[in-house]
Amino acid sequence: MPIYHSIVHLIDKKPDGTPATLHASEHELKESSALENLLTDLNESYNAKPNKAWGYFHEESGAYPFSGWLTGYLEQQQNFIEFSKQATEHLQKLMEESNLSMGGYVLIAHYQQGMTDYLTITLLHHTKGVAVNDSLEVTEAKHLDLSQLHLAARINLSEWQNNKQSKQYISFIRGKNGKKVSDYFRDFIGCQEGVDAPSETRTLLKAFSDYVEDEDYSEDQTKQKTDTLVSYASTQARLGEAISLDELSELMNEETPKAFYDYIRNKDYGLSPAIPPDKRTLNQFRRFTGRAEGLSISFEAHLLGSRIEYDEANDTLLIHQVPTKLKDQLKRNSK
Repeated sequence: MPIYHSIVHLIDKKPDGTPATLHASEHELKESSALENLLTDLNESYNAKPNKAWGYFHEESGAYPFSGWLTGYLEQQQNFIEFSKQATEHLQKLMEESNLSMGGYVLIAHYQQGMTDYLTITLLHHTKGVAVNDSLEVTEAKHLDLSQLHLAARINLSEWQNNKQSKQYISFIRGKNGKKVSDYFRDFIGCQEGVDAPSETRTLLKAFSDYVEDEDYSEDQTKQKTDTLVSYASTQARLGEAISLDELSELMNEETPKAFYDYIRNKDYGLSPAIPPDKRTLNQFRRFTGRAEGLSISFEAHLLGSRIEYDEANDTLLIHQVPTKLKDQLKRNSK
């Protein structure tokens, strides 16, 4: 992972309304295995966060100056240290206006992963742990707590610079349960939500369900394609990458690799060629399957409780909105 520039500044602030104090670093972080390990672990922890949102920059203004400063840095109008200080001073100001905010170590890093350039900004805190020292004694030790990421954003610089129509080149951690505590951090970046990952993922899964029904796949074929979709989408979520409809379509059917992609386009589901996966929505997309004495039933787990009801006491299954093809067969048989 090539790391072009990275730095840490400290904003000292407690959530009691007291003014924040900025301790700005004058030096970039030196290249080291520790720094590379930190960014690798940080990326893994960030990718695993389920409550992320995707978006794009507001138009640059006095309220949202960050994108202008970032442009200046990328166009070499100012160096990385100056850019990072300017950005962190703005973050400090917004922190002071948010009484519930807490300070911490502001890590800003510009790096490359694969063929893509990223800028990540993360607020980190120390946590206490224990270690064994050279004298073989147990002692307290502080370390950065990467398991508790609440304020972090990652900007896909390559996407931002090369795809002017994109509305998902920024990802950030959204406050849990509608909390507004982290809103100031989103405003610091100057980001507006452009893509609703849970909604996009649900639409993709709806398109897939329609597709396998229209194609009249067997139970085994449907299960295999479901496993392929969930496996690929979950891997992309773990890597922090978008689901490519092209790639997914190829994985689902090697003989006709464009079949699923063309189906989505022809039906006009409104999906972008690449969509951010939502882990929680994916985890709900599993199949219940059963077969006995000439009866075969298979349905997606998320339908249980809505279109499908199970009465355990009476050992019955009630199906609402019977699939069209099955309904036609039943009608023909009843005549």
